[in-house]
Amino acid sequence: MLVIICGLPAAGKTTPARALARRTGGVHLRVDTIEQAIVRSGPAAQPLGPAGYAVAYALAEEHLRQGLTVIAESVNPLAVTRDAWRDVAGRAGVPVLEAEIVCSDPAEHRRRAEHRTVDIPDLALPTWEAIVGRAYEPWDRERLVVDTAGRDVAACVADLIRGLTSAPRPR
Repeated sequence: MLVIICGLPAAGKTTPARALARRTGGVHLRVDTIEQAIVRSGPAAQPLGPAGYAVAYALAEEHLRQGLTVIAESVNPLAVTRDAWRDVAGRAGVPVLEAEIVCSDPAEHRRRAEHRTVDIPDLALPTWEAIVGRAYEPWDRERLVVDTAGRDVAACVADLIRGLTSAPRPR
């Protein structure tokens, strides 16, 4: 199945995505990792535009066709990118779960943004101002919303696991 984990930077996506991958034996695909590898490989610079997402879609589809569960993590701020992820699941014939990770406490979200450490070499983390000023289109369909504010990773992963059982089957 394809599990799409998305949300604003510093909302708390990576740790639950990694934990879910461990728990399910799935492949964790992180667009930040892909984009930074592209930047390190040559003259490209951030923002890359669609390149990182295009690579992630291709890798996700390949893994899904091998029978693996994919946990795809990215900001995924636009309807067009959200639709593209769903198209990947459709082409692979697998169920999909879209999960938006939010941090409903602005003070906690800001603290996370201002005090987190970089775990991808040379990745420049966005400032709080860049996060709150970022274009992020509202959702136009149902998705699982996981609020990380004041909650531990286990509780967030439990929400995701519950969502797996109700994920729509491919059409």
